[in-house]
Formats: sequence, C-alpha cells, structure tokens
Amino acid sequence: MATSAAATESSVRKRRVDSRRTEKERVPGGSLDGTATNGDSEKKKQFVSLQPGTYWLTRIVLLRSVAFIYFVAFTVAYNQNKQLIGENGLMPCKNYLNSVKRYVGGKIGTSALAYTPSILWFLDWTSMDANLDCIALLGMALSGFVLVTGMANMVIMVTLWVLYHSLVNVGQLWYSFGWESQLLETGFLAVFLCPLWTLSQVPSSCPPSLVCIWTFRWLIVRIMLGAGLIKIRGDQCWRDLTCMDYHYETQPVPNPMSYYMHRSPWWFHRFETLSNHFIELIAPFFTFLGRQMCMVNGAIQILFQVVLIISGNLSFLNWLTIVPSWACFDDASLSFLFRCGSRAKEAVLEIQKRKVTGQAPKPTKGMLIRQVVNISLGVLIGVLSVPVVMNLLSPRQVMNTSFDPLRIVNTYGAFGSITKERTEVIFQGTLSPDPKDPEAVWEEYQFRCKPGDVYRRPCLISPYHYRLDWLMWFAAFQTYEQSEWVIQLAGRLLANDSTVLSLLDHNPFQGRDPPRWVRGEHFRYKFSQPGSASAAQGKWWLRKRIGAYFPAVDLEGLRGYFQSRNWPHPHIPPSRS
Repeated sequence: MATSAAATESSVRKRRVDSRRTEKERVPGGSLDGTATNGDSEKKKQFVSLQPGTYWLTRIVLLRSVAFIYFVAFTVAYNQNKQLIGENGLMPCKNYLNSVKRYVGGKIGTSALAYTPSILWFLDWTSMDANLDCIALLGMALSGFVLVTGMANMVIMVTLWVLYHSLVNVGQLWYSFGWESQLLETGFLAVFLCPLWTLSQVPSSCPPSLVCIWTFRWLIVRIMLGAGLIKIRGDQCWRDLTCMDYHYETQPVPNPMSYYMHRSPWWFHRFETLSNHFIELIAPFFTFLGRQMCMVNGAIQILFQVVLIISGNLSFLNWLTIVPSWACFDDASLSFLFRCGSRAKEAVLEIQKRKVTGQAPKPTKGMLIRQVVNISLGVLIGVLSVPVVMNLLSPRQVMNTSFDPLRIVNTYGAFGSITKERTEVIFQGTLSPDPKDPEAVWEEYQFRCKPGDVYRRPCLISPYHYRLDWLMWFAAFQTYEQSEWVIQLAGRLLANDSTVLSLLDHNPFQGRDPPRWVRGEHFRYKFSQPGSASAAQGKWWLRKRIGAYFPAVDLEGLRGYFQSRNWPHPHIPPSRS
C-alpha cells in the first residue's frame, strides 16, 4: 500500500510539472511561473508601438501638408486671378499667350508648350475668366479631398501639379515669387509618394520609397543653404549681424507681432541673426548624420518656420517650407500625431508585425516596377541638381531661379539684401477739376494689407497672400517707369473699375462720382514707439512725405500712354463724357 501511494504521489507531481511546461509553451517566451522573458517582451512591444525605419505615417503627413498649401494657393487664385490676369485684369493672360504664340511662329504646338506649359492653350479663350475659375475650383476640390482624407493617388497629384503649373506659367509678374516654383517642385515630389490608382491612407502594395523621402530631405537642404548663402554673400548687415534691426519694420507685409519684435533689444537682434546663420548654413548638414540628427534638423527647421510665421506675413512660403521638413521623421517619431486606435496607425502596426514575424508579402510585379520608377526619380533629381549645386557654390549665386522649364529642381533664397527704410506708395484721388488747386481735397485708397492709414493695425493673413499688396512693396523702392502697371492701376481707379477695386480694402469714392485725378505719393514709414504719445493716440505707424511718386493723371491724359503699350483704355464715366 505504501508503495502504491508513493507511486500515485509521484505520478501526480509529474502531471503537475508537465502541465506547467505545457503552459510555458502556450505563453511565448514564458517561464515556469508564467512570466515573459526579456527578449519575448521586446517582441511583444513591437506589436503595440511603432518602430523606426518606415514612412507610412510620414507619407500621410506629407500629402496632407502639400494638399493644404495647394488649397491655399488655389483659393488665392480663385479670389484674385480675374482681377490680375483675367479678361479685364491688369495683365490679361490672353494677351500674354497671344504674344507667346506670335514669338514661336503663330502656332500652338510643342514650341508654345515648351515656352509656356499650360492647359490654357487648349481651352476656349472666349471666356478666359471661366477657364481661370474652373482651374482654381478644381484645384481647391482635389486638394481639399486629400487634405481631409489623407488619401491620394498619382492621378490626383499630377492633376494638381498640372493645374497649378498652368496658372504660374501665365501669371507673369503676379506669379513671379520663389514660392511658386517651390510649390511646383514640392508637388512634383509628392506625386511619387502615391500609388497609381489606389485611394488608401496605407496602401500595402505601395510602400513609401526611401528614395522619395530623400528627395524631400534634399529639397529642405537646398532651400536652407540657398537662403543662408545668399545672405552671407549679399547684404553687409548679415555679416555684421545688424539685419534684424531693420527686417521686422521693412519686410513686405508686417503683422502685429512685427511691431513688437522690431523693438527687441539690440543683443536679441544679434542673437536672431546668428541663429539664422546656424539654422540655414549648419543645421541642414545634420540631415546626413543619422536618424537622430536628421530629426533634430527637421525639428529645428519646423520651429524656425513657425517663428517666421508668427513674425510676418510671408504668404504661404514658411508653411510650404515646413512640408519637406516632415520627411526628416519616420513613423515612430510621428506616431504622436495620430490618435491611438486610428486606422492608419493600426494598419502600420500590422505591417510592421508581419515584417517582424516574416509574414510580409512577396514583392509583386507592380512593386518591382515602382522600384524602377523610384530609382529613376532619384537619378532625375540628381541630374537636375547639378546646376543648382553649381549655383550654390558660385560667388555669383542667384536665388529663386529655375533651370528647367517644368521647375522640377530649383534654386531658392530669401532676403539676400535688407531695405533699411520702409517707403510706401499711397494712391490719392480728388474730385477737384484742378489738381494744382491748394484747396483740392485728396482722399486716400487703402489696400487690403499693406501699410497706408497710420491708425490701422498691421494685418495677420498668413498663409493667405494678397499679390497686389506684395507687388506694391517692390514698386515703392522702384520708380513708376520700372513698374508701369502702377499707372495702369491709376487709370482703373480713375474709371472706378469694380474689377480692380475689389482688390482694395477702401475706395473713398464708393457710391460717389469717380475721381477726376489720381496721383501717387511717396512716404517713409516707421513703426511708432510702444508707449509713446503717438502709440497712445492709436498710431501704429509714423510717416513722412518724401515727394511725388507719379504726378496727378486723368483719363484723357493717359490715353496716349495706354495706347503706346497696347493697354485697353478705361472708359470715361458717363458723368464726365
């Protein structure tokens, strides 16, 4: 009996041990007490937190960012194109296209397309305003879709790129800014982030290409180096660290924060200038020093652009420059932008899990073709970058220049020189029949955003862009002979032209007879001192008259001037005829 009892007890103990071993096998990496080993714990963590090295979420952020800029740009186009390049605009694009057509031999062919790539060549020119509106509205719809959903394919992104190209290439002076080419280059790179047809935030059959990610990184490197080098080679104040003493007051369109930042202590302005040189000339090289340093550069560039957005209205330039900076981050570093349990985040976790467990799908024929396309993109960008790099290395560096007609790879730069005084052209009109009459009352037109009324607070509009206001900044330190469109604008004001007046904030002759005479006065503007008597009176600006910018003109006197330049002469209002 004792022997039998001992045997039974031994059998029970054996079954308990076997049961515990079976439990261990059911718990991966488990020990006899059911706990996980360190190595197995790490594997489990891989399935609940994103790992570095993939760019699925990065792609979503990049696409949404590009779509946001497109949406703003097309919105600006829809609101202002008719007044600037429409049928009755200041510089009608139909006239420009006709001049190009004559230049290339009178035919709309490959020569015309190469000189001015635009789908407007193929549309009905009898309603150019409708064409411009349709392009802008279609661009707003497509970019809005990508922005809201985070989904895009190559068809959508190519369409957006072609549509904006079509506007930029006929926009003439109004689209001559560096950020237009920058948006086109950024938009071109975004095409290769997407699958051909599929609409999905995380298209498993089209993994983000590391080549494409690096083209974005290369873009932000070139943007920063171009901006930094043009400053060092340009204005002396960048070398003696005094440029920021003037920048906030003299930049194209200051905002309310500019008013206060201009009055910062001198040592703070020196610190700003030194920081600018570090960010633009040194930090970009962090991109090539591994994952951590690349992210450091991305964070620095984004923070820098946010500071610029806060301190001035530089259109959508700074917002656009943030876009390629996102490419410095991978999924693990951007996961905080996506809520827990989001479809995109869960999909990426599943993809990473399959890769870790060796269950990743085998490359398909389409994936192999896509790899060839991505490599071809890298080669194309490399070849087109040669003249850009040569320009960066040249002591005669130029900024904001395209070296190919499609503006795929461009050179950039900003504020190579700083104006030390702010001057403004103020349009004034009078109903007096004699402009030389000392009793004549001259009333001022007010633009949407540029300084005019000294009591008006500087506007805050970034990333929106008033193109006419920006060009008025350039006109102020040129002569009206160098900016002839200023005289055309004066003629439109004399006719109370509703198309052009819609670009202005205040027409002093609204609901009254049009002015008999219009003139341009030149003023020097300075910020008032916070806390001073002028500021207490509500003055944001102090101004002093320099002299006449252009003399008083009337419609009849402008007839010959308009005819010599083939401009349509504004109709003389019925009350004057």
